[in-house]
Amino acid sequence: MKPQSLPMVYLVDDEDVVRDALSWLLRSRRLLSEGFGSAEAFESMLDSLPRQGADWPNAPSCLLLDVRMPGMSGLALFERLVERGLLHTLPVIFLTGHGDVPTAVAAVKQGAYDFVEKPFSDNALVDRVEQALARSSDAIEARIAQAVLGHRVAELTEREREVMQLVVQGLPNKLIADQLNISVRTVEVHRARVFEKMDVKSAVELSNLLRGDNAAHG
Repeated sequence: MKPQSLPMVYLVDDEDVVRDALSWLLRSRRLLSEGFGSAEAFESMLDSLPRQGADWPNAPSCLLLDVRMPGMSGLALFERLVERGLLHTLPVIFLTGHGDVPTAVAAVKQGAYDFVEKPFSDNALVDRVEQALARSSDAIEARIAQAVLGHRVAELTEREREVMQLVVQGLPNKLIADQLNISVRTVEVHRARVFEKMDVKSAVELSNLLRGDNAAHG
């Protein structure tokens, strides 16, 4: 699996001075950032991505999002991100004023990573950003692994898929042969091809691989 690109922190806040201060703070911890002056500008960037960002982000990322902004609010943008299914790969940390804390708490219950109340501790904020980036990295790795697994399964013939399902159920070759009305030798051949294409060495390893994929979908 190829290494991921450098982490990126996205900043969405209508105040230039806040974005500049956050950018400087992140640079002090060697983190790259990209700022947007409105929720609309950030969503426009998402809309411009190939295939509407189906495979985005491809590098560990998180979003620092102001709750209150002119035009689309941070909460409205957050709800759009929920609809796009981006919260696992793009954890959201809300930046809130005191009056927005209840709103931010409600957003955390909807899947936001955290909220930080202004004025915030620089070190505490960046610590949370780094933790969010680690979660994003794990989610991207899982998405890539799932795509690779899907590609391997797609390369199986229909008969190989049938044999694979019965192997995963723990059936011995003789019972598989009886159930599919083929010879034991044919089962052995298909079984070997399944193991080769799925890049596993045992039925247990194959079962664990497929179980992990089902968990990712669940």
